[in-house]
Amino acid sequence: MIDRTAEAPPARRMRPDVQRSLDALLTAAAEVFASDGVDAPVRRITAKAGVGAGTLYRHFPQRSDLITAVFRHEVDACAEAAPALADQYEPVEALTRWLRHLARFVAAKRGLKSALHSGDPAYQSLPAYFMERFVPALTQLLDAAAAAGDIRSDVIPYDLLRAISGIVEPDDDAYTQRMIALLVDGLRYGTHPALPK
Repeated sequence: MIDRTAEAPPARRMRPDVQRSLDALLTAAAEVFASDGVDAPVRRITAKAGVGAGTLYRHFPQRSDLITAVFRHEVDACAEAAPALADQYEPVEALTRWLRHLARFVAAKRGLKSALHSGDPAYQSLPAYFMERFVPALTQLLDAAAAAGDIRSDVIPYDLLRAISGIVEPDDDAYTQRMIALLVDGLRYGTHPALPK
């Protein structure tokens, strides 16, 4: 039996200018989708990105390709913020800041919601991708905060992700921030202050 995987050529590196165009497209599309929905005209996205329509269609032949790429790009950016915050802040502060970051991500996804729940097979893998990236990121933050004695140690990351999704109010950030503060207070319940040395 022939191993076809061995025949696959190595992935080519993207030229820097092509990568910049792709990043600009994804950023512009995310902003346009958040404000105008996923059915916004392509010309609005390309104008914001500063590229031509040919560039967009070369990378994303179907609108679903663009929507999927935007979602994955935004998920990756949010997940990658977790270790960066952990390096900069004390554990519970890093956790709180990441939960706020996650809430902004959820709020901004309202433009993608109709597409993601449309039943289109192109989007079926996205919820699993969300969990695959966010559960480990959140687990790292929770474990560090629990090890520091700042929060309880029995928090299930999936439950907290669902809680954040449920409390986000896209049109009322102050409300969302108050709810996150209450959630973090709840995570502290059952912990004991460290004894003085």
